[in-house]
Amino acid sequence: MFNINSNAPMYDPVAVQPMRDELIYVGFEEALTPEAVDEAIDRNDGKTVFVVINSVCGCAAGSARPGVALALQHSKIPDVLVTSFAGQDKAAVAHLRNKYLSEIPPSSPFMALFQNGELKFVLPRHHIEGRSPEQIAHILTQAFEEFCTKEGPSIPKEAYDKLVHAITCGSKIPLNKSN
Repeated sequence: MFNINSNAPMYDPVAVQPMRDELIYVGFEEALTPEAVDEAIDRNDGKTVFVVINSVCGCAAGSARPGVALALQHSKIPDVLVTSFAGQDKAAVAHLRNKYLSEIPPSSPFMALFQNGELKFVLPRHHIEGRSPEQIAHILTQAFEEFCTKEGPSIPKEAYDKLVHAITCGSKIPLNKSN
């Protein structure tokens, strides 16, 4: 029987891996535990930290991940790129939401920009849905312009041009059989 409260991944980890790889390819580190979330946000004084809660949903596949990848081709980008996966990295995502985003309704996909551990910008799911990757990238690059100083892009254009987006949505992803 499926147990939503289990810390086991909700979806088959093998099926979800291409969605993880898409963000890793453009420079993200995964925060798989609450400790890794704290390490990224609390222990990066003087730096901007861009956090993406990844997801299997269609708007993550069609807009969020492609928009993030495109935004990271900008001339100014965050210093640190961190991602956790909703329904997969359950303890990490719950910790992120409870400790750093407690005033914001939970959603995934979700994006946040922290500076010196302070929340400066959010892009929740309801601002992602219905937007193109280019529109998402434009919103993000405006935030990067305001808060970031690191020179971009996160990966060379030649590498970006080879990026293959994971376009499968959650309705086609099998549930994790270990639940």
